[in-house]
Amino acid sequence: MSTEHRVSGDAPTPPETRGHPDFEPDGHYALSPNVALRPEPFGALAYHFGNRRLSFLKTPLLVTVVEGLHKHRSAQAALSAHGVTEHEQRAYLNALASLARAEMIVRD
Repeated sequence: MSTEHRVSGDAPTPPETRGHPDFEPDGHYALSPNVALRPEPFGALAYHFGNRRLSFLKTPLLVTVVEGLHKHRSAQAALSAHGVTEHEQRAYLNALASLARAEMIVRD
């Protein structure tokens, strides 16, 4: 759903460390005020002006979820509200955890 790359060219995060220990699906999140989303045919590019990270939001639905996170009591509730199926939720939660690690979304 989301692939994180540093603009500076650093190596991507190894698979075994991709979990975000501080990401809580039951937590209230919002798009960071330091992030701009640029719509793309596949979804969007997210650029963080503070840490200069670039992330790809690989589906239009993920973009919708991220843009609407602040309207829901939790990340999990946002997924349900936007019609993310139970089968898809793990992938979307992993994408949100990656975005939290990159500081694209922040605990609100």
